[in-house]
Formats: sequence, C-alpha cells, structure tokens
Amino acid sequence: MAVAEKPRETQKQKPAGPRAPTVIAEDLHIVYRVNGPARGKGSATAALSRMLRRSPDRGVREVHAVRGVSFTAHHGEAIGLIGSNGSGKSTLLKAIAGLIPAESGKVYSDGQPSLIGVNAALMNDLTGERNVILGGLAMGMTREQVRARYQSIVDFSGINEKGDFITLPMRTYSSGMSARLRFSIAAAKDHEVLMIDEALATGDPRFRKRSERRIAEMRKKAGTVFLVSHNNRSIRATCDRVLWLEHGELRMDGPTDEVIEAYEEFNGK
Repeated sequence: MAVAEKPRETQKQKPAGPRAPTVIAEDLHIVYRVNGPARGKGSATAALSRMLRRSPDRGVREVHAVRGVSFTAHHGEAIGLIGSNGSGKSTLLKAIAGLIPAESGKVYSDGQPSLIGVNAALMNDLTGERNVILGGLAMGMTREQVRARYQSIVDFSGINEKGDFITLPMRTYSSGMSARLRFSIAAAKDHEVLMIDEALATGDPRFRKRSERRIAEMRKKAGTVFLVSHNNRSIRATCDRVLWLEHGELRMDGPTDEVIEAYEEFNGK
C-alpha cells in the first residue's frame, strides 16, 4: 500500500462523519549528526585536535533516521508503529512531540502531543508519590486534579499490590514498576495526541489489559494514540491502523491485520 498523502479512513472503524486531523507529517526527514570518524577510526586525541582546529565538518557522521515519511492521523485513531530495531519509530515520535527538529518537511499537530517511553524522565531520588504529583503538574493538571486522581493512578499502576512501594524512592523500583507508574500518570489525563514508546512492555499481562482498555477509552473521547511495540499481539489488540517503518522509510500504512501480516511475512514469521 502507498503512503497516505491525504486524510484517509481505516477499514476497521467507519465513523459517521469526517474526523479532524490531529497529526500531519509531510515528507518528513530527520538527520542526526554525530561527531566522530565516519567509519569508527581515530582517537580521542584526534577528535580533540579537530575541535581545536574548529573543523566541524571533518569526522561528522550523518544518520538519516527518517526518510520522507508522510501520513495523516485523525481523532479517534489508535496507530501502531512497527519495524526492525533502528527503523526510525522512536525518532518519528520524538519529531511529532517537537523534541527533535526536522531536516526538511513538516509536522503539524493539534495541541501538544504527549510522549511517554521506557526512558521518559522520572526523578529516581523522589518517591513514587512525589513523581505522581510532579508528573501530573507537568502534564498541565492542577493540584486539585492531581489530588483527586492520585489514588486511581496508584491503583491503576498496581505497584502497591505487594507493599507500600509508592512511598519509596523510584530508584528502588524495577523497570516494569517504573513503566507502569509512568503510563498510569500519563493515562490519568485525556490527551489529544498520546504517544507510547514501548512503555507497555512490562511483562505483566494484567497491566497490559488494563492499559489496552484505557487506550480504548481515550480514543472514544476523540484522542489519538500512537503505540510503538515489538509485541504484535498488543498492536493487534489496541490499534486499528499500523505504520510500518524500515530504514527510516514508510514501507506500508494500512489496517492492522493487513500490515502486520505483511511485516511477519517479510521477517519470515
């Protein structure tokens, strides 16, 4: 299937009327520039020498992470992003969130997209309780809203099921506990555009089911969800449309089952 250059509808859900776009990417290119030898040769002394000579073009390696990607996302869609490691999925989400600039092309969004991922910043020296408060405020909730939703956030995360972990510093949490709390904080607020980068890969089936239900609720409230995951089961359960990226290019854009089937065939699964 070709890249979607114009607003299009998915096959799984047919709304009664037209849906407004939430994210539009037009011929988007993202290029990283990394200081260092182009082929891994050289030394720290040589690198320092180049910097002192102020020759930034020498030994600068370019990584073309996203190559001419175009698509339009609409209110009420849940869109999965799949592809091999290094295919540009996380980079694309960061560009949509405005965290990295485009080399060329444009990204338009309705409001401020929210990105949560496995490496999203939580303050390890603070307790889970403090992180819930600060995370809610950072998302634009008032203190009153955070207080009102605090217990539901903790309950949703499930981190207190085996002890009073919410009162302990985040550095004592497992990676799965941190990911669950991070998603629970983000899911306490309705987002116009919510982007989830592997934050559901916790190995906890019960939490994944709760997360999938919450994503469905957000979609009903006219939000748009992007989900990056290597778990095709989660993509099938959550998303009605999938973007397949390979080597930074949009290889396919279409209904979930159709794209995943092609992806699995491509990978010999």
